[in-house]
Amino acid sequence: MKKNVFISILLVGLLGVLAACGSSSASSTDGERTITLGYFPNINHVPAMVAKAEGYYQEQLGDNITIEYKTFPDGSSFMTALKTGEIEAGLVGPGPAMNHYTTGTDVKIIAGGSTGGTVVLARDGSGIETVEDIAGKTFITPRVGCTHDVQFETYMKEAGITSNRTGGSMSQATGKPAQYEALFESGEIDVAVAPEPWASVLHQEAGAHVIIGADEVSFGQTLPASVLVTSGDMVEQDSEMIQQIVDAHKQAITFINENPEEAKEITITDIEEETGQALSKEVIDGAWGNIGFTYEVNANEVQAFGDSSYDLKFLKEQPDFSDLIDTQFID
Repeated sequence: MKKNVFISILLVGLLGVLAACGSSSASSTDGERTITLGYFPNINHVPAMVAKAEGYYQEQLGDNITIEYKTFPDGSSFMTALKTGEIEAGLVGPGPAMNHYTTGTDVKIIAGGSTGGTVVLARDGSGIETVEDIAGKTFITPRVGCTHDVQFETYMKEAGITSNRTGGSMSQATGKPAQYEALFESGEIDVAVAPEPWASVLHQEAGAHVIIGADEVSFGQTLPASVLVTSGDMVEQDSEMIQQIVDAHKQAITFINENPEEAKEITITDIEEETGQALSKEVIDGAWGNIGFTYEVNANEVQAFGDSSYDLKFLKEQPDFSDLIDTQFID
């Protein structure tokens, strides 16, 4: 009798383990699910802000889906969240997506989000007036090897100036873009490689000088500045939900391009809620001119960017991104 009871308990426990192993990264109860979408509080990620504010995600996914949102300060923390199942999808810079893909992370770029938006500025009083003056100075980016970092260092290498990471003279610091103004004021850094709208904040409110414009920096007008990503497992296991997320994303981009003033107001509100910083309409207007919004992805530019990341020693091996991009949801 005791033996039969023990076997029954063992079977119940085993079934529980098997059920847990088969569950999705999104929580579900009686047909209802909770999914989490990620993005950054900057202008390259406006499609996520608009889709959230206008209810496009909810409209596409349906009432049985509870949607939660999580913002990130940099691509590394975003990619960690994607790997661990903390988020199901979201917007991130192409650099982190590529870097993590090369180390075996299960990630798929399923749509573009924006282009442009990376500006290089010098602190007032730094003595920097030209690109050549940056040699020997300290620059800041959100993260080592992030999209903005690769764009800047590619440009600088072509000018014959490299960072001390690769034997050159420039020193690098990293930090949240919303903190760059304070770092300029303290004199801790000389050059900021800033995504919008923080570039416009530095220019308009801190008196920083634009040294390399968004249309000049490497890959500035051709590389996706943000991409919509998910995991390959999500694509295989729940392609219907991924299609719904992409459809909401496309709705948002259409809204942005047709209603820029309304999109700007949404951006100002969302950034203040997420960062506590209230940006003026003038700052947003200035930043908007450096950004383009599209869900298309240029695979050749993604590969060229990856090759440059390898050349700059951010990647250990020559990358092959032929399987990174999946355009089935936007075609």
